[in-house]
Amino acid sequence: MMINPMDMTGRVTVVTGASSGIGRAASLLLSQLGARVVLVGRNQDRLSQTLAMLEGSQHSIEVFDLTSTDDIPAWMKLVAQRNGLISGVVHCAGEQLIFPVRMLKSQQVEELLRINVVSAIMLAKSFRQHGVNDSGGAIVFVSSVMGEVGAPGRSAYCASKGALHSLTKSLAMELAKERIRVNCVAPGTVKTEMLDEAQNLLTDAQIAEIESMQPLGFGTPRDIAHALVFLLAETGRWITGSVLIVDGGYTAH
Repeated sequence: MMINPMDMTGRVTVVTGASSGIGRAASLLLSQLGARVVLVGRNQDRLSQTLAMLEGSQHSIEVFDLTSTDDIPAWMKLVAQRNGLISGVVHCAGEQLIFPVRMLKSQQVEELLRINVVSAIMLAKSFRQHGVNDSGGAIVFVSSVMGEVGAPGRSAYCASKGALHSLTKSLAMELAKERIRVNCVAPGTVKTEMLDEAQNLLTDAQIAEIESMQPLGFGTPRDIAHALVFLLAETGRWITGSVLIVDGGYTAH
């Protein structure tokens, strides 16, 4: 008998940022492993495109703006009512900001922190509510290696991702008694729309230099999806408070 320790059959899993990139890849892999996926994002059309790619038929779409952070708890209860008790949350939604500190405005920083950090805190708060989680479960945040290392022009972004790493450890300690595991995946540079946006701001030589810093080259969204599901599934049963770096060797320098 073949045993798959990453089997997710029947588990309701919420994926934010499911419209594209890592969120879309995670949603596809989860569906292939049998999960019931709740796709979250702001763009109905792009979520519908993701939905059409999934295997199985019990998946759903939730159009929601996570910057409305005070509304997340009530919304999460509705998600559970509509889809069943939630086993896991994968928080892929986030923004990138490449801007030298001398030009940064406080509003830009506050907006970045709201989507990259405050939404994560409120999702965790919401997931632990009675009637939302399936007697425990798992939360996995998507961060970046920029939470571990510095880079010119990314001070606000690095700060937001470093905050996610600290948040992961704190929440893991606080929610363990509720049988909720909290982990984080920190990707290196992955071929997503965010990379396309960065390429518009950088020269070909700069892009080549960034890729050369990762011994295995740029990653793909599927590479990160594998790590996310590993932490969600039975394979991650004894893992909490961890930041799993998946970066093609970037931080091995």
